[in-house]
Amino acid sequence: MVSVRSKKKNVLPMPRGLRIPEFTDNALTVLRRRYLIRNEQGEVVEEPIDMLWRVASTIAAGELQYDIGADVEALAGEFYELLASFDFLPNSPTLMNAGRELGQLSACFVLPVDDSMESIFEAVKQTALIHKSGGGTGFSFSRIRPARDVVHSTKGISSGPLSFMKVFDVATETIKQGGTRRGANMAILRVDHPDIMDFIKAKSDFSILQNFNLSVAVTDAFMQALEADEEYDLVNPRTGEVVRRQSALKLFRQIVKQAWLSGEPGVVFIDRMNADNPTPEVGSIESTNPCGEQPLLPYESCNLGSINLAHMVRDGEIDFAKLEQTVRKAVHFLDNVVDVNRYPLPEIERMTKQNRKIGLGVMGFADMLIQLGIPYSSPEAIATAEKVMRFIDEKAFEKSCELGEERGAFPNFSASIYGKRDPDQPVRNATRTTIAPTGTISILAGCSSGVEPLFAVAYVRRVMDDDELFEVNPYFASLAKEHGFYSDDLVRRLAHKGSVQGFSEVPLKYRRLFETAHDITPKNHIDIQAAFQKYTNNAVSKTINFPHDATVQDVEEAFLLAYRSGCKGLTIYRDGSRDAQVLNIGKTDKKKSAPASGQPALVKRDRPAMLFGRTYQMMTGCGPMYITINEDENHRPFELFNTVGKAGGCAASQCEAIGRLVSLAWRSGMAPEPIIKELIGISCHKPAGFGENRVTSCADAIARALRQMLEANNGGRRDASLADDAKGFGACPECGGVVEHEGGCHVCRSCGYSECA
Repeated sequence: MVSVRSKKKNVLPMPRGLRIPEFTDNALTVLRRRYLIRNEQGEVVEEPIDMLWRVASTIAAGELQYDIGADVEALAGEFYELLASFDFLPNSPTLMNAGRELGQLSACFVLPVDDSMESIFEAVKQTALIHKSGGGTGFSFSRIRPARDVVHSTKGISSGPLSFMKVFDVATETIKQGGTRRGANMAILRVDHPDIMDFIKAKSDFSILQNFNLSVAVTDAFMQALEADEEYDLVNPRTGEVVRRQSALKLFRQIVKQAWLSGEPGVVFIDRMNADNPTPEVGSIESTNPCGEQPLLPYESCNLGSINLAHMVRDGEIDFAKLEQTVRKAVHFLDNVVDVNRYPLPEIERMTKQNRKIGLGVMGFADMLIQLGIPYSSPEAIATAEKVMRFIDEKAFEKSCELGEERGAFPNFSASIYGKRDPDQPVRNATRTTIAPTGTISILAGCSSGVEPLFAVAYVRRVMDDDELFEVNPYFASLAKEHGFYSDDLVRRLAHKGSVQGFSEVPLKYRRLFETAHDITPKNHIDIQAAFQKYTNNAVSKTINFPHDATVQDVEEAFLLAYRSGCKGLTIYRDGSRDAQVLNIGKTDKKKSAPASGQPALVKRDRPAMLFGRTYQMMTGCGPMYITINEDENHRPFELFNTVGKAGGCAASQCEAIGRLVSLAWRSGMAPEPIIKELIGISCHKPAGFGENRVTSCADAIARALRQMLEANNGGRRDASLADDAKGFGACPECGGVVEHEGGCHVCRSCGYSECA
């Protein structure tokens, strides 16, 4: 690999003697796939050390805007050490784009959507520009008049917010963010909008709005009506008039039911977010970023970064001295990001610099607890979360005040809660702390993700030629070896289960200490979220995991607990609620079962010399696919053949394999309907088409052809049981590895693939 010393603006020549970053093999894989510079031939031409220096020196150059004589090289060295030690890492766009031509460093944006065609399609255009630059977007569609409302200019009727959301979804699908960061959106609708019930049910069909996370903006008035089992007002945003009243309990139960079914919608407690709005005179908060942790005003962006708490423990105690220094440097770094950033829109640059919001968060919390000997589900963990986040928030505020003295307060300071409270104490940043998901940067840092518990103590990582490597948590491996219960066989068995629970050879204290996300209760998850929220300016991204057999009542209690505990929102995920969830841990292992006594064995029918059938053309992400379905003399499907354009290799062989297995099932007497249900909606990284014509994979194309065949044989009528059931998120579409659900996103820790919504 050729090392590149970038000549781009603000990137200083690299000095000798810098710390060599000790990235893991996994992290290096992620860096090469997603972060390091490539030449026009697609070859990686940057070393990890170059990337970190590129970022550090570019951000340090922001100092010159305030002190023309600043020692930028010395500050770049400090920032480099901060990054290369993995004590702190900024959000991915900063790592990818600092010091490069694009120069867009923010992860989060919120755009306004007003009740006019001009505003809606201007927002679509702006969304495309943001996604092209590597950012995600949040919207409130609450200002759009409801479906079937009057349109005075044409004397027609409105199609409502849901129809326009689909336009944004198509635009996002088209952009794809250049292949490094997929487009992601948050759609929020107020609970008092007349179309709220349709919004809640929108993802009953998984094939639509695949580039959106959905959240309901729940008001305090709604929660009070829910508590009293009363009705509340639904208000037309165009006129401000009450159009009808709705049972709060009925609507809440629909939210809960849909969340239980699919994980969406989530809820944001919008009045609670606005109660903490530092600039209420500038505007109200209507929406958040795609994962819900960053409430923003229209046209605001936020620059995020996370401290690695795994590195803030020394001799079994929290090293508060090191934590303080890390917080101070990180706030300085993120404030400079605001200045050196190249914003995708002038409106965003203006609003962002008016408030200068930053979002300093954490990762490695589970690792910290393990080093402290504290189980994640214990009261001590809650106390630790509060103590650590309170300290970070206080030190971040102190540093922001120092920067305010040196550089001036954020321009909207006089109209802010800080200016009203103490006009003589300038504050540099309107907000300073946010707990974001850290899917890929935690891989780079080699620590646990965000404030989540461990996903698995060990798991299978697939590499070339389908070989399996067993990844084991380093803290567990160290303790197991120290106390004499480590073995390769144990690791192998753990990798196929994920959890240490039930392994008698692991001492009880370590089974307790190494709890995973599925070992603890939803209440444990919410307790930690609420503990961090207590001392976080913005909000907390946290996945609330439920087992597959959780009830609707369990989910209902979680939403109520989140509100009563002071959380600003909640998103839940019930294991397996999206059928194609495939995790390379033991839940995927199935025992072979013998036929029941007296049940006849399946017999494969011989093929006649001649069969008749139909050939269907389907457009897939791999090119046009031709699917031939032949039927027997009774018009039952007998065999299936398919070819995919000029595709070869895996695409062709896998499609041939599907055809052989489907043919075998039919010749053995299986009906076509179960096969359709298994294949429909399976997704890969190259879907094709839009709306009802969207084909999510070659397997999905085969299922759709089968369904067309059945409809043709049924006089054109569609069997309701065969409606689209897109399977959501399965194994990683790039490497087949473990996919973790985190804060509305799906992250593969093997290759760094991530996708929100």
